Amino acid sequence: MIESLNQRSGPVVGRFAPSPTGPMHLGSLVAALGSYLMAKRSGGTWLLRMEDLDLPRVVPGIADDMLRTLETLGFAWDGEVVYQSRRTEFYRAAAALLVERGLAYPCGCTRSEIAQIASAPHEEGLVYPGICRDGLAPQKVERALRVKVYDEVISFNDQVMGHYSQHLTGSCGDFVIHRADGPYAYHLAVVVDDAASGVNQVVRGADLLSSTPRQIYLQRIFGYPTPSYAHLPLVSGPAGSKLSKRDNAVSLAAGGNLAAEAGSLLLDALRFLGQNPLRELLGASPTEILTWGVQHFEIAAVPKASAPFQRTPL
Repeated sequence: MIESLNQRSGPVVGRFAPSPTGPMHLGSLVAALGSYLMAKRSGGTWLLRMEDLDLPRVVPGIADDMLRTLETLGFAWDGEVVYQSRRTEFYRAAAALLVERGLAYPCGCTRSEIAQIASAPHEEGLVYPGICRDGLAPQKVERALRVKVYDEVISFNDQVMGHYSQHLTGSCGDFVIHRADGPYAYHLAVVVDDAASGVNQVVRGADLLSSTPRQIYLQRIFGYPTPSYAHLPLVSGPAGSKLSKRDNAVSLAAGGNLAAEAGSLLLDALRFLGQNPLRELLGASPTEILTWGVQHFEIAAVPKASAPFQRTPL
């Protein structure tokens, strides 16, 4: 029914895709650095995409601050910045194609209705029991568009986390790609955008590991190649909790002297990723540190477990 896993060959095309719902933070820096070094170490390109599709959550001015912050840290992206908020027509066309092929259907269920019937919760919500799969009941109105999933396991080998598998029917069921009162879902948008940009290497935080099988599933039914994946360890708070976007901001807008701290931040981020930058790089420019990172980055040294971000005193 769906195509087998088909990874794109050729020059590496990586990307960094932050959501401008708050300033860049230490976790963002780790994701930016890891994705940049992974792409550039093979002589590839590194794209930048603003995932600003959920406009009510976007903070005005943050996208521009992110761009200026990245520049201050020495990063240079290839090509123009892509903004998801300007690509709605492409997501609409992709969703319509799935409906046309009988692979997606309208759903009129409320969350409470699903909760009463769903067999088990999973990490991102309830497992959808397929109530509307055979058509909307007469009294229901369309609340969402769902993709049909089938009784199979989606597996892939992550370059950091290793083998990962998920049974979609048991973990999420038919999942939402568009809500009638909201934007198109992240899973649909990221798959469409990566394919359109030729992205064949996705390096991002481990909080997105569990969503990857749904994206691979969509890639298959669209006939898109599947990128390689590397999910980096998360930067945690002191007690091991996930780092909030409000914490430890790495941003020009946050005040302080980011230009003076840029080199130190990059060296600390390299160490967080298991790398061992030379002592001689202390005091080096961000460009020099990134050049060293491109030449010496070892994916095998990246740890799997989340950890606090250790800052070196200036």
